[in-house]
Amino acid sequence: MSRGATIATDWLTRRAKLSPDRPAIVDLAGTLARTLDYATLERETNSVAHWLREQGVGPADRVAILAKNRLEYLLVWFACGKLGAVMQALNWRLTARELAALVARERPLLALVEREFGALEGVPTIDLDGPQFARARACTSEPPPPLAIDLDQPWVLCYTGGTTGAAKAAILTHGTITWNAINTVASWELSADDVAILDAPLFHTGGLNVFTAPLLHAGGCSILCREFDVARRLAILREHPVTCLFGVPAMFQAMLAHPEFATTSLDRLRIVISGGAPCPMPVFERMWARGVAFKTGYGLTEAGPNNFWLPRERVRDKPGAVGWPLLHVEIAIMAEGDRCGPGEVGELWIRGPHVCPGYAGDPEATAKAFIEGWLHTGDLAFADAEGCVTIVGRSKDMLISGGENVYPAEVESAIAGHDAVVECALIGVPDQRWGEVGRAIVVLAPGRTLALAELHAFLADRLARYKLPKSLVIVDALPRTAAGKLDKRA
Repeated sequence: MSRGATIATDWLTRRAKLSPDRPAIVDLAGTLARTLDYATLERETNSVAHWLREQGVGPADRVAILAKNRLEYLLVWFACGKLGAVMQALNWRLTARELAALVARERPLLALVEREFGALEGVPTIDLDGPQFARARACTSEPPPPLAIDLDQPWVLCYTGGTTGAAKAAILTHGTITWNAINTVASWELSADDVAILDAPLFHTGGLNVFTAPLLHAGGCSILCREFDVARRLAILREHPVTCLFGVPAMFQAMLAHPEFATTSLDRLRIVISGGAPCPMPVFERMWARGVAFKTGYGLTEAGPNNFWLPRERVRDKPGAVGWPLLHVEIAIMAEGDRCGPGEVGELWIRGPHVCPGYAGDPEATAKAFIEGWLHTGDLAFADAEGCVTIVGRSKDMLISGGENVYPAEVESAIAGHDAVVECALIGVPDQRWGEVGRAIVVLAPGRTLALAELHAFLADRLARYKLPKSLVIVDALPRTAAGKLDKRA
């Protein structure tokens, strides 16, 4: 089947016929908690699709949405899929000026916005909580007229969570979202019995595509939360049969630090995966001590985001590894034009039908990242003798100190093992002798202190001497991007 082939792209209609009474969404983001089965989710999505048609939305039209997590976000997403329209997922943490630039570039037909964020400049704005959008409830719940939608037609414009330069709009097509779901369901062995907490932001691929779309493909259930709240997450784990859990490292660190973590049962959890950034080894060890097969994942807005899997029985003997490529994912680890051998570090390249075709309105960035079918990720990795892959950091983050490569993720994981350290980051600073050396930026536990000499003593048997940070800065908090990633540029 070619990438542009026409297949059944209206997943929701099909899923509602296959498993109408199974729970699809447990909505904890609204004023009143409610559970929607697939038949109900289909009807409410159809009503929104008909309402969007009344506003003039048709194939290829952009529909911007600016909101925190809420049921309407999911309804708009799948309604756009039914109409061949494109949802432009906007980050509500951006400034009005930043949002205006994104809107001006894509020229959406309309914007659906939560009242607290106000109107978007340069586009007709409809209040998601106002009477105009409320009229969608009165629209028919019958499916809209079926369309022949190719797999290569855009479905979502999802902005990269990168830490350098302006965010780029990755074009997520019906095909890339479908193939990510196929890869994930098949390789992670998701089923209709799986339940995931959805508290990652829906403007980010982590919220849309780590579990949400794959679970819909499998007939599973997502518990929709307004946003991440550590106490709420722990309460949900106690009250609901959650089997799948995703988060960035900071979310899991917050869980471990919460007083109710120790008394919250984790026995039902089958898949617990950290993504978005390298996770400190102490987090792995504490989760393992609770019997959880905690692992790190690797994904990009441009590819999936799911790309690897580490089987449960290999988690502890491959600590920190992301595992082997998913069923329909091909990778290469390249250095100076050649494939790397076992243990050799190089840039990770990815290709497959889950990889997006490029960035909307940015041919220069597209040409730079997508070359002859391969996505050049800019991430450094190595594969061991078994082909199991470990990510060591961004190529731009790597330090070269006295001719030796220093990978921040390795150093940060070692520093995080100190019991006074809550969070840390390693950045490079100029040095007359070595060219570049590491500087540790550290958040300490309340009431604790840490000196550079003490840190060096702690790291002495953990890291080679050239990897040790040459300076230490204590801060109250580390800056993060909207996707929760550490913002080293800041």
